[in-house]
Amino acid sequence: MKRIDLIRHLERHGVQLLREGGSHSVYVNRSAGKTSTVPRHREINDFLAHKICKDLEVPKP
Repeated sequence: MKRIDLIRHLERHGVQLLREGGSHSVYVNRSAGKTSTVPRHREINDFLAHKICKDLEVPKP
């Protein structure tokens, strides 16, 4: 899955960018009180994308 597609999906479900790290971006779902990191690669493995969504309590893309 493309990184930009995952980020768009997360933002549609109320997830916000918290901060930028060295090789990851940290996103937060404030309504659920959950955080997760998204690596800065063009392609993100589908299993990792599902785990990020699960961590942030967002439906799978």
